[in-house]
Amino acid sequence: MNKGQNRAVLLETRNISKQFPKVLANKDISIKLYENEILSLLGENGAGKSTLMNILYGLYKPTAGTILLDGQEVQFPSPKDAIRLGLGMVHQHFMLVETLTVAENIILGTEPGRLGFIDLKQARQEVVELSERYHLAIDPDAKIESLSVGLQQRVEILKALYRKARILILDEPTSVLTPQEVDQLFEVIRKLRDTDVSIIIITHKLEEVKSISDRVYILRRGEMVGERETEAVTQQELANLMVGRDVVLTVRKQAKTISAECILKLEEMVIQNDQGLDAVAGISLGVCPGEVVGIAGVDGNGQTELAEGIMGLRELSRGRIVFKNRDIHSLTTKERILEKISNVPADRHRFGLVLPMKVSENLVIGTHDIPPFIKGINLNLPVIAEHSRNLVASFDIRTPSIEVQAGHLSGGNQQKLILAREFSRDPDFLLVSQPTRGLDVGAIEYIHSQILKMRDRNVAILLISLELEEIFALSDRILVIYEGKIVKELIPEKTNEKEVGLYMTGGGTKEP
Repeated sequence: MNKGQNRAVLLETRNISKQFPKVLANKDISIKLYENEILSLLGENGAGKSTLMNILYGLYKPTAGTILLDGQEVQFPSPKDAIRLGLGMVHQHFMLVETLTVAENIILGTEPGRLGFIDLKQARQEVVELSERYHLAIDPDAKIESLSVGLQQRVEILKALYRKARILILDEPTSVLTPQEVDQLFEVIRKLRDTDVSIIIITHKLEEVKSISDRVYILRRGEMVGERETEAVTQQELANLMVGRDVVLTVRKQAKTISAECILKLEEMVIQNDQGLDAVAGISLGVCPGEVVGIAGVDGNGQTELAEGIMGLRELSRGRIVFKNRDIHSLTTKERILEKISNVPADRHRFGLVLPMKVSENLVIGTHDIPPFIKGINLNLPVIAEHSRNLVASFDIRTPSIEVQAGHLSGGNQQKLILAREFSRDPDFLLVSQPTRGLDVGAIEYIHSQILKMRDRNVAILLISLELEEIFALSDRILVIYEGKIVKELIPEKTNEKEVGLYMTGGGTKEP
């Protein structure tokens, strides 16, 4: 029996469909949200979760179907109408003005006052009372730009509550949070439920569904494929429903002896960002053949500049990059590739692929002008075609043809394309940044297994990831980066996500 049946239905959708010009994003979606409930909406990227929530928030108009609030049919022509009827939404990318204070952001658009004058004193008092009532402690006078990501999210929640939201939609709320911030957020969510706010969480993280929600709906390719009480369902069952097949949730690293002589060494590396500040502030590290070294850190702590410096895309202000006992910091990116350094970039669209080019062209880009891919002054098209067909088969790239443009592939297949190209170059060192960003559990399973295969082939791998679960699954050593410095080295089997998260935010000792 559904636990929610003992409570009133607060919000309901009946047979909601949304047709875009070339995509049916939602098909006959029917869900119920009960009073005082935390509901998860689970699915792969592109499953239709955000589309459905954007319909509820008035950002999209449904092609078919009805929405009921307190048993009455309603329509939300705009977010303003949804807010008026008690719905609030915290988007994955926050909608805050960084130069304004917490209080100013919360009241923005609904400022108290009279005769055209804003009563900031009253506004501040209302924000203080609201934060106390919902146990969301925050300084109302702090500027947004000075707050951590977790506190900025708290401001977004208060903003919705200030507008008297009794239904709160959270879109991928933990994607940029440390483990400690996730725990704090979940504590806030439970307190909100206990104070008559019902919550819908959009997520693709199975452990979060189990941890926080009372009930879960699972979407796949725009359709509802299951509803479960979370305490009675396993992560494995949820993963299988999401993907439509049996999924291996955790890849297993084989124990192996790692060479003591590192093939890549960074020595006191300093790299400036676009503003001329030291984003990488004296990093020294080594990566040995047959090991995965994971770089863990909150986004924006120098990871991008570090990766660009290693690949020759950003100049070093100071320090050395020693590869096979040779300083290579003056080599071009092309020369580094020819030295058997491969790179899976964080942004596959901007730096990994040329989207209008064919699959076959993307599979040789970077080495297209050297044998065997060139013959005389012309491309050796038969060799390129054979090479591409072999890689498409061995890396399970789902494409109708090697002639298809890379931009027409799904995100998972685009990532496989990049891995196929970089791994097929038989690298000695592999730099992998955010390898599974935006991918579903099925693609993640495959990509993790391929990375570990490279490890087993004695390739030295530097992994940069914002996903701690990924760092722990793949790494032999974990280096925590904070404000452009390595502040701690940890062994995965001798630590946990909470300890790593503490160092990620500058807590604990900062001695490497």
